[in-house]
Amino acid sequence: MSSVVRRPEVLGARRVVIKVGSSSLTTAAGGIDPERVATLVDVIAGVRARGAEVVLVSSGAIAAGLAPLGLRRRPRSLAGQQAAASVGQGLLVHRYTEELARHGLTTGQVLLTVDDVTRRANYRNAYQTFAKLLEYGVLPIVNENDTVATSEIRFGDNDRLAALVAHLVHADLLVLLSDVDGLYDGNPARPGTSLLSEVRGQADLAGVSIGSAGAAGVGTGGMATKVEAAQIATGAGIPVVLTSAANAAAALAGEPIGTLFHPTGRKRPTRMLWLRHATEPKGQLLLDAGAVRAVVERRASLLAAGLLGASGDFSAGDPVDLVGPDGTPVARGLVNFDADEIPQLAGKSSSVLRAELGEEYEREVVHRDGLVVL
Repeated sequence: MSSVVRRPEVLGARRVVIKVGSSSLTTAAGGIDPERVATLVDVIAGVRARGAEVVLVSSGAIAAGLAPLGLRRRPRSLAGQQAAASVGQGLLVHRYTEELARHGLTTGQVLLTVDDVTRRANYRNAYQTFAKLLEYGVLPIVNENDTVATSEIRFGDNDRLAALVAHLVHADLLVLLSDVDGLYDGNPARPGTSLLSEVRGQADLAGVSIGSAGAAGVGTGGMATKVEAAQIATGAGIPVVLTSAANAAAALAGEPIGTLFHPTGRKRPTRMLWLRHATEPKGQLLLDAGAVRAVVERRASLLAAGLLGASGDFSAGDPVDLVGPDGTPVARGLVNFDADEIPQLAGKSSSVLRAELGEEYEREVVHRDGLVVL
């Protein structure tokens, strides 16, 4: 009998988010490898069989679309990536659906955009959709909605997306599967480097060289994005296991392989986590020193009286950075006014705004419920 001490963080998890990258699903030529998908599905089915719920965040849509489009490599242009994702997403989910059916499991596709989880009504709908799918016993397969991205594919490799989804669905564990078997203190291809079996905080990463080593060709993620994802999840109270797809079965059985990142914080409001880590600011609001203290120290809303000006082209509801007099961002929030309205508001009290512009201009520029301190 084996005397291996298994990780309680893994065995005790009742809801698990698993992320798999393109390089773990594809052939050398770049297309989806049916055997790799089947092997992964067998592992997932084993987790489900012991009573745990699973959400799968899967890359591979762009890779799956390459062969049907006659492409030999991942397109560099956004339009090319969107076209490949459009063709490949259905093929990828169809492959998962067939494999999961062997185990009597039903799958559902969830394609997310940043707005789905940063705007109040949208993120509630996203959470409720996940909750209902899991209640029905469905295994959700998540990807970013690459096809409708407007400026860039925001998550790209899906590591950060997986960390945020883990928080959104209140997961007990996040497992990041890639083509590397864990976090090393240097380039694992070089002699003398060692695997870090556990990371308990930032101090354990001191001196660790985290480059951008990742699979070339179809994947976009490197070790840096995986460590960032682990820090997002653990900072929100969720343990993370990082290992290779080849070690998935052992890792999900609790064996001490790969790297275990221990939680460093506690669960936070979901929208605030997404606002901090998943949004691209559309502009900046310049605050005076008093407003910086109010926002940072008292966690107060930003009022027009503390506003010096703005830059950028943004609309009401967009994320913007709040910067101090020295230009350093101190917070990010969802602004309540358009950029062209800010000049007439800056520096004025609520009573003055009410008198000059009407009651609708008396509200906060950024409400504290839609603001996160950086």
